[in-house]
Amino acid sequence: MKHLFLLLILALGLSASTIKTTLLSIDYDKNRATVKLDKIDIGISGFLVHTLAQNHTSILKNVHVIAYDKDTKIATLEMDDFNALKNNALPTGKWKAVVGDKVELAFGYSRSMLIAPSEEIYHRITKSVQTQWVHIDIFATVISYRGHPTPLKEDFNAMSVASSVGLLFIYLDQKLYTVDIKTFVILSISDAPLVQDTLQLPFYSRVVHISSNWWGEGSSELKAYEPYYFGLLKEYNPRNKELLKNIEKFEKGQNND
Repeated sequence: MKHLFLLLILALGLSASTIKTTLLSIDYDKNRATVKLDKIDIGISGFLVHTLAQNHTSILKNVHVIAYDKDTKIATLEMDDFNALKNNALPTGKWKAVVGDKVELAFGYSRSMLIAPSEEIYHRITKSVQTQWVHIDIFATVISYRGHPTPLKEDFNAMSVASSVGLLFIYLDQKLYTVDIKTFVILSISDAPLVQDTLQLPFYSRVVHISSNWWGEGSSELKAYEPYYFGLLKEYNPRNKELLKNIEKFEKGQNND
């Protein structure tokens, strides 16, 4: 067990620091940009930062890596509007990014959140993996406020904005999935052979009751832990062979019970 989490600690240490580079090209018509990096994983998210004047900058876009060419070391980024600091009482500028502006990737990767099915598993993992854990109770409060006892991807995005969380860990069927909380792309899958004796839905937290909306997606109580989170991961990682293999193994095990 110690050796397992040592590997996780080393992996986190490599990705905890923000990756900074400069904009190589930008295509606003296609909402695409490129940067040059020695190595980067698809799915990693970050920001595009425009220089307004000396010592003055502004975040213009959210970005995430959608492709990487190992030969040229060129990463392609997809852009969307940055709204984490939105304030209707303040004016907005009409600036546009230019080649040479800064790009910061893996922002917030030093802060993590864990979805686990039981208190024992939650504490075992959070005590073993060295990262700055944002307690799951905060997320439970977020989805209660939003009326979603079944958490949606948009709820995880809201959590990222509210608490600057960059990484999401999800424990499923003796595996630990490391996910970019904004893109929901799986960055790594690690063995986590822990014994699960109890189950709390929609995940372990100390929040006794999560409020629900009268109607709409996410308003129903979550009925099954693994099938839901496996489905959520599959939706945003449809070509991840290891994930698909793990889902198939889980489903076969369920059918044999």
